[in-house]
Amino acid sequence: MDTVKAYIALTKPRIIELLLVTTVPAMILAAGGLPDWSTVLITLVGGTLAAGSANALNCYLDRDIDAVMHRTGHRPLARHQVSDRGALIFGAILGVISVAMLWIGANWLAGVLTIGAIGFYVLGYTLLLKRRTSQNIVWGGAAGCMPVVIGWSAVTGDLSWAPIVLFLVVFFWTPPHFWALAIKYKDDYARAGVPMLPVVATPIQVARQIVAYSVLTAITSVVLWPIATGPVYGLLAIAAGIWLIAESLVLLRATNRGEAGKPMRLFHFSNSYLAFVFVADAVDTFLR
Repeated sequence: MDTVKAYIALTKPRIIELLLVTTVPAMILAAGGLPDWSTVLITLVGGTLAAGSANALNCYLDRDIDAVMHRTGHRPLARHQVSDRGALIFGAILGVISVAMLWIGANWLAGVLTIGAIGFYVLGYTLLLKRRTSQNIVWGGAAGCMPVVIGWSAVTGDLSWAPIVLFLVVFFWTPPHFWALAIKYKDDYARAGVPMLPVVATPIQVARQIVAYSVLTAITSVVLWPIATGPVYGLLAIAAGIWLIAESLVLLRATNRGEAGKPMRLFHFSNSYLAFVFVADAVDTFLR
């Protein structure tokens, strides 16, 4: 049982939960209501396996730095609960199954996008960007945006402006969300030699970047209103965006005063923000 739990931990279930929260509302918007239940089931299971594959392979490639960071020292490979080879094979098998499920059960476009999402997270972010640039999470976060376009394509078989806007909402949301976490674990990343922005930039620079990306997130979320949603979503997105910007400004003001601020407050709030915006999208769709 402990071994099973260790393999499940490799998939980082808590991260997957947030990805699924963005997928279902995107599918509801694409269908203009409730999508076919079988499509939803295939997409959610396939998406879970795809994210699990990417996360397991990420754990395999990052096993050296995970072992020296307090935040990740509990992971299965860092604690030698799973063999390196076992983690690699496990991640690869999950990836193959997920692509097959979405390609056959939904459509070829959903399958291709899934391949792209796994490949970019593992090769683009983990191998190329993470240890080389402070903009790692900006571009690497694109992989976390893919569930919305995969969900949309699973329903419609194509893409349009609406899923692209949803993609950009998650894209701009990722940096302030993750940088808030990285502020707390700055010493961890420095010890591991990972150039996260809080490691290589001043606290003021980081706080300003967080505010800038929070503003971009809020603006982009409202852009969806005239493209694909109604006034209920628009008003809720505006309110949530103002709140997100306000929370980022609280951190900036504290930083300007030379105080540590509460970055984890922003981190946890940003989770709620993203879930709220996407649920608002679904609610608006049903009301219309």
